[in-house]
Amino acid sequence: MSTGNDDGQNSEQERPRSRVGRGGRSKAGILAALGWLLSPLSWWNDLVVNVPLAYFFSFPFSLIDERLYLPAFALGYWLTNVLGFVLLHKGVTGMVRARKASLKTDLLVGTAYTVLVVAVAALGWLPSPATLLEQWHAS
Repeated sequence: MSTGNDDGQNSEQERPRSRVGRGGRSKAGILAALGWLLSPLSWWNDLVVNVPLAYFFSFPFSLIDERLYLPAFALGYWLTNVLGFVLLHKGVTGMVRARKASLKTDLLVGTAYTVLVVAVAALGWLPSPATLLEQWHAS
């Protein structure tokens, strides 16, 4: 069996490597997409992804003590943003094999954005789950 590519096709030895490369790029693409969904880089993701996840994260804490709602919400929101940046970073570098982005920058941007969303919750524009449950049971 010839391993040359006289007919213009890749040899059998080269094929598995290209499949692995495509699989690695596919995995990196999925990581980048999940990271983009969790990161604050799109205007809509906070409303449909990060805030609900942070709200769900804070729910058990608010049942323990209402005062834990806001810190738990802030932590949950911050974690979703940082996780988004980290996944986006890993996915993009996995696809292009470029220089790695700074985790420090990712953490700073995620923290600044979290401060903004926590301010929204602190102003009462996003009531705690316990408050909503009380209102729901009262009606």
